[in-house]
Amino acid sequence: MARISEKIGLTFDDVLLLPAHSQVLPRDVDVSTIITPDIKLNIPIVSSAMDTVTLSRLAIALARQGGIGVIHKNMSPEVQAGEVDKVKRSESGMIVDPITLPPDRTIGDALAVMAKFSISGIPITQEGKAGRHSD
Repeated sequence: MARISEKIGLTFDDVLLLPAHSQVLPRDVDVSTIITPDIKLNIPIVSSAMDTVTLSRLAIALARQGGIGVIHKNMSPEVQAGEVDKVKRSESGMIVDPITLPPDRTIGDALAVMAKFSISGIPITQEGKAGRHSD
């Protein structure tokens, strides 16, 4: 028969930290955590996978600070994949592997690509050397 654990369980309201002088310096503190064998977070913050909370914008902001955002599932698989792609392509404020256009395309083409991928700008390059072309 299973036994009931008699360990003490505490919630946020059960604990009070009193401000006081400490010999521990902030630079000596490590609050990192390992959530899988391949994923270490520098700060122990994981966003909720709720449609009113986490999309690519929050996931990117958390990743830049050392946390992780969990994209919610209340959308089509294609839209969800698009949100994940935005997070994966954003690294330290830089877009890795940006979508580009060649110089012979029109401004209308650029606006259409920007609308399709929900981006605010698009590099014009020779032979797509900065990243990948939209076609």
